[in-house]
Amino acid sequence: MFPELNGKMDGIAMRIPTPNGSVVDLKVNLGKSTTVEDVNAKMKEAASGYLKGILEYTDDAIVTTDIVGNP
Repeated sequence: MFPELNGKMDGIAMRIPTPNGSVVDLKVNLGKSTTVEDVNAKMKEAASGYLKGILEYTDDAIVTTDIVGNP
């Protein structure tokens, strides 16, 4: 689907035992040294920017029922 990402990312998606949820295990090879904080900052930026309404980001300890109906 994205030829430019060939060999640069891998992952799996699976259903979890809830009626309204899923989980994604995404693995990427980045071209530079990156921290967890860097990745989280980019995800948070995307969730409030160009992916607003599609992606939601939180640092809170939540469960699936906390986000039912959210993007």
